Amino acid sequence: MDVLLEDKLRDLLDRDAILRVMHRFARGVDRMDNALTLSCYWPEAIEDHSQFVGTPADFVRYADAMTDSFVSCQHALTTHNCELAGDNAYAETGYIFTGTLAAPPHFMSTGRYVDHFQRRGSEWRIANRVTIVEANYGLLPSELAPDPKSAYAPGERFPGTRDKSDASYQRPPVPRRPK
Repeated sequence: MDVLLEDKLRDLLDRDAILRVMHRFARGVDRMDNALTLSCYWPEAIEDHSQFVGTPADFVRYADAMTDSFVSCQHALTTHNCELAGDNAYAETGYIFTGTLAAPPHFMSTGRYVDHFQRRGSEWRIANRVTIVEANYGLLPSELAPDPKSAYAPGERFPGTRDKSDASYQRPPVPRRPK
């Protein structure tokens, strides 16, 4: 294989691996899957997350406590930039976090994860992170769109869960049956 082509392929594979870490992080935090979240960090990493600074293990406990009151939450990752430097990488990834409470106002936060990644062996993980919170918002329900829960019968379980019983963990996902 051409050396230039090999370098380009390595670059693409590294960038893909780093972006996959970011996706695992978002899913892990949203589903309160601590093992998945921890798999994104090297154990000695420092997470500087606005009001929290500490280890990955302490961060998952903090994140669980901070988001436990949400009925549902979602980290949407936006613009992702990554600079590769050998076995180090420097990434900036935008996020939009929404948290739905039992009653409004709901919560939204926007910001960026500024990460130092390291590759050890063939695996990329976060070595250090600074989370920049750009803004926080209280959200009222929209009168333009129906409440997502209104599609379900009273007393029926809302389909999204913050644990491994969520449909995203089922293989294949099990849909509800038509009535």
